Amino acid sequence: MEIVTHFPRSVREHPDVRIPLPDGETLSARLWLPEGSEADPVPAIVEYIPYRKRDLTAGRDARMHPYFAGHGYACLRIDLRGSGDSDGVLRDEYLPQELDDGVEALRWIAAQPWCTGRIGMIGKSWGGFNGLQIAAKQPPQLATIVSVCSSDDRYTDDVHYMGGCLLSDNLSWASVMFAYNACPPDPDIVGERWRSQWLLRLRESGLWLDTWLRHPHRDAFWRHASVCEDYSRVQCPVMLVSGWADGYSNAVLRMLEHLPGPRQGLIGPWGHRYPHEGLPGPAIGFLQECLRWWGKWLRDENTGIDREPMLRAWMQDSVPPTTSYDVRPGRWVAEVTWPSRHIDILACPLERGRLCLDATNARDPKAPGGASMPTAEEALTVQSPLGVGLFAGKWCSFSATPDLPHDQRAEDGGALVFDSEPLPVEIDILGAPTVELEVAVDRPVAMVAVRLSDVAPNGEATRVTYGLLNLTHHKSHEQPEALTPGQRYRVRIALNDVAQRFPEGHRLRLSLSTSYWPLAWPAPEPVVLKVYPHGSRLLLPRRAPRPEDDRVDFEPPEAAPPLAITVREPRDYEWVVTRDLAKDVSQLRVVKDEGAYRLDDIDLEVSRRTVECYDNRGNDVHSVRGEASTTMAFGRGDWKVRVETRTVLRADATHFHVHAQIDAYEGDRRVFSENYQRAIERDLV
Repeated sequence: MEIVTHFPRSVREHPDVRIPLPDGETLSARLWLPEGSEADPVPAIVEYIPYRKRDLTAGRDARMHPYFAGHGYACLRIDLRGSGDSDGVLRDEYLPQELDDGVEALRWIAAQPWCTGRIGMIGKSWGGFNGLQIAAKQPPQLATIVSVCSSDDRYTDDVHYMGGCLLSDNLSWASVMFAYNACPPDPDIVGERWRSQWLLRLRESGLWLDTWLRHPHRDAFWRHASVCEDYSRVQCPVMLVSGWADGYSNAVLRMLEHLPGPRQGLIGPWGHRYPHEGLPGPAIGFLQECLRWWGKWLRDENTGIDREPMLRAWMQDSVPPTTSYDVRPGRWVAEVTWPSRHIDILACPLERGRLCLDATNARDPKAPGGASMPTAEEALTVQSPLGVGLFAGKWCSFSATPDLPHDQRAEDGGALVFDSEPLPVEIDILGAPTVELEVAVDRPVAMVAVRLSDVAPNGEATRVTYGLLNLTHHKSHEQPEALTPGQRYRVRIALNDVAQRFPEGHRLRLSLSTSYWPLAWPAPEPVVLKVYPHGSRLLLPRRAPRPEDDRVDFEPPEAAPPLAITVREPRDYEWVVTRDLAKDVSQLRVVKDEGAYRLDDIDLEVSRRTVECYDNRGNDVHSVRGEASTTMAFGRGDWKVRVETRTVLRADATHFHVHAQIDAYEGDRRVFSENYQRAIERDLV
């Protein structure tokens, strides 16, 4: 990454600007202001998230916001109510209060003498979500948004549930936010009231996991703030960004199809990161792309960004399986519109052990099938061991830890596997592969995990994409229905969107399993799944190279100078699978230790560490256990605080059982402690 030290405008930084709210509370904002903007106002760019601008995002913010400010924009990094140095308590994600506060903040910013009244919002993950949600409220000051790693549907594509299946990321994310919400504001910013604000957060933020587990279906709780409920509400221009290793790429293509206003999609090989810091690489000059976007929609400049194709995506080449990549080889491709007229559907019927793929012909997705269909009705049966999923990686990869899926051959031993013949020609796909299955099960609640892999001539299997379906949701996520054992159902599973090239001589592999632990929570009872190949097939969104592809190009990544940080203890990332064969116990242990470091400019010591463990004994679905623990600590001189959280989730046939605890320390003295015990009924999950 090239560090830029000279900009068109010099910049003044204000570490704490208070934004008043109607109820008397205030939000804390860090403001980067171009010199002279009070006399010559500029547009504003806002990032509005709960991750502590003063310390935990300070390094990332320093690389991005001064860059924009140096090009003539007032940039504000705002802490949500109840987070960082803002007032109040944060009680859940995307509540009406958060969105109303955001609208008020935009109104205040637009009225400042240094602002032209035109504002853009940018955000990754939480900030990408609430940018869309605030845009749907149509505040007149908001001219455009850049939404990175976000979703239009809080139920179908977020950290909580996938295909109606409970994700283990639901537990880990709840535990991390449990700790974030319990951290105090900085006394250097808020003064003596820091302690009373801290204790208020500790008492009132609550156990979010409890809430999320009580909404296992797509009800009003999830419909709130899901912009897919009415796409027409988002009228402003939107840039949508994600990566194929991220958990949120599906939403980009959906919103390109359904949003009514100017829109553009950008999907690279990256995990859950901004593209100028993208891993796996190649990272791109994303901040330069944003400047083109801001110039067009905040300044009416002819930057050419509006003449780019609607979708620019990284077509990934085949790679050997491993848990992390510095770079994913491939090339950029472009689609002028989405959905694309240049994608046909290759229908691949299933036989026993075979994926019947004719790479030279496309199939009508409504047609009944292709060559070599079996003549006799034959059911294939699988009851997967719980160990299928230990090599699945994380639902949402940050690509900073080794959290991508490993070689799938060990997983395939517990699955129904369908292999194609070696490909006579290479195939590119772009979009969501879909699997149509005719199935029966022997229990009222069951799930199916579907994986599509690229199998090299030496047998190595790299997972390309996957999908999950809680079969009780085969008609609806809103109103699932218990299954009738033995009854045959036709189900459709959309796998995650992807752009992938399968080389000549490689095979495609479709794998079906009845568990995918620990990525997703298993069904309440062991399940035998019957698959009827005659009524089952894979549909591939095949794409031929296009002339527009050669015109896609990005500048190398740039950023403002990094923050001055002194590392006290280095980072430590682990992803370890163990199997104790004597006790028949398997465990996935994930360590994300950000180490200890000092923010030199504010003389603040920071450390944070999260450890997750997911266990099971043999194939006992009631032995499954997840535990996530997080420690965060801050210190300056005699002021030292620490927060420790631990959350354990178990389940039996009828209930989830949550045990959570939180302890807060000032120096060595514990100032707050609370334990939570919850039993939450399982409702078809």
